[in-house]
Amino acid sequence: MIRSIVFPRRLGKSLEDLQPALELFRALGFAPGNEWHEGGNHGVEMLAPSGGIEFIAAADAPSIDAMVEVSDADAAWVIAKKLNVKIQKEIGDTPYGARLFEVDISGLRIGFLTYAKKPGDSQGLEGKLDGHGKRFALVVSRFNSFITERLLDGALQALRQCGTSESVLTIAHVPGAFEIPSAARQLAETRKYDAIICLGCLLRGDTLHYEVIANEVTRGVGQSAQETGVPHAFGVLTCDTLQQAIDRAGLKAGNTGFEAGLTAVEMACLRGLAASSGAKTTDGSR
Repeated sequence: MIRSIVFPRRLGKSLEDLQPALELFRALGFAPGNEWHEGGNHGVEMLAPSGGIEFIAAADAPSIDAMVEVSDADAAWVIAKKLNVKIQKEIGDTPYGARLFEVDISGLRIGFLTYAKKPGDSQGLEGKLDGHGKRFALVVSRFNSFITERLLDGALQALRQCGTSESVLTIAHVPGAFEIPSAARQLAETRKYDAIICLGCLLRGDTLHYEVIANEVTRGVGQSAQETGVPHAFGVLTCDTLQQAIDRAGLKAGNTGFEAGLTAVEMACLRGLAASSGAKTTDGSR
């Protein structure tokens, strides 16, 4: 019966008024959902992996409008500070064992928290959105540069927000999407980078050229990641129309480059965790 639940909140009168909230939620990994535009009114859904309703019995009404559970409240707090979001309550421990901070966005008060793990809970590996000390290479196609430059801007923004220094970034420009796997492979084989970000744009035409190139780029990037062991974030758009590409390069459907940047940071951190976990297992410390 019920498929989903959405709590609409008014944050202003124009799309520009929504940008601070959209930017924060995208930076924390929310995915853009349905949109609607009617006259001068606009709505943009931001989707989390899961959600629910919490019922509270208390003497006073809750001080926040929404609570968001994140994998690492401290990392989320760093991102919120870098985006200059108004911090309503500094991060700290709660009496029930969680890490919590609260922000105010255009009058909407949101709490972000991470629940403390209980004894016996699964201790699975999960990469953080922490780019400090990490090195990344970005491979960008010049073909359809009107779109790919926007993707590049989005990826760089994601890396900056995760604490990556621009001085350790390498940006390689290639003629078209077909050349992305080769350049990514060469960069990965240097072993200088923790992850590679691949950015390009393919638009469907009247021939089979689109399908051939799209398949080869996808295969090549995946093969490079598997054979070198270096994570590759796939930010290559494959769209039917130019408008679809524009929407996915920072307009209506977020910025695929930004999402690829976040993916690269998380996978780079996960790679480090997996390596250290394997070392501990090998030397018998576990």
